Amino acid sequence: MTPDPATPAPDAESGAGVADDQAPSDDDANPGAKGENPEPGGENKKSGTKRKRPFWRDLSVIVIAALVLTILLKAFVVQVFSIPSGSMENTLLPGDRILVNKMVYRLRPIERGDIVVFSGSGSWDPPAQGPSNPFARFWDDVTSLVGIAGPGTDYVKRVIGVPGDHVVCCNALGQVTVNGVALSEKSYIYPGAAPSQIRFSITVPPGGLWVMGDNRADSDDSRYRTGDPGGGTIPESAVVGRAFVIIWPLSRISDLPIPNTFQQAGLRAAAAVGTASPAAVGGGAAALSAGVLVWRRRRRN
Repeated sequence: MTPDPATPAPDAESGAGVADDQAPSDDDANPGAKGENPEPGGENKKSGTKRKRPFWRDLSVIVIAALVLTILLKAFVVQVFSIPSGSMENTLLPGDRILVNKMVYRLRPIERGDIVVFSGSGSWDPPAQGPSNPFARFWDDVTSLVGIAGPGTDYVKRVIGVPGDHVVCCNALGQVTVNGVALSEKSYIYPGAAPSQIRFSITVPPGGLWVMGDNRADSDDSRYRTGDPGGGTIPESAVVGRAFVIIWPLSRISDLPIPNTFQQAGLRAAAAVGTASPAAVGGGAAALSAGVLVWRRRRRN
């Protein structure tokens, strides 16, 4: 049978008539060969890269961590306070920001000459009542974290007398004395100010502190609170911490050391005798008397 001339023979070159039976190409067999197809988890199977997290998520984590750390520092270690008045001039000026160490008095007792921040709530002032509005209370907490604002019952003063001290104003030279030892206060009280224009004589009770401002003519301190509970002293338990450095403004950055006058050996020795128990003092006197008698007997023999 002869082929029909009207029917063309298959063209081997063009591949006509075998298109449906053609084997799939490499591109068809690997659909991902031409372009990258990222996996649902954000990782590209070919390149191995991961999709970056949004910036706002990292920023929120940093802000929350910083806030938590600040709250913990304020609660247990240090806190910033702002100086609102001139009662501690020229040591501290209005507008100064100070750092207060809240841990130091767990390691050592409060000492004369320390500048302390304390709460007057319940002693010098009525018990403080916080704002009832939760948003206002939150705002107060936030502003107090950076020393912009703080409770209105917080004070900053210098410790002059600790428990057992006999604090007097004044001796013949107009000086404040502690246990009979005169304080040389020119290095820290306001220039030209008298140590005190108010006369007083008090023995600091157990658990109390006698505090005064460095600007003696403009300081509401223990001298004006003798009619309050404690006879003008504040409870040691009300102390928030010790102010140890000025951090703002930058031009006033400096530490706040204890003045040398409070390091007098005589002051400390007098305090040790004043705070000794009657039995200890009596026992010491008896031992001294016995020693004198023995010495006299030896001389006679």
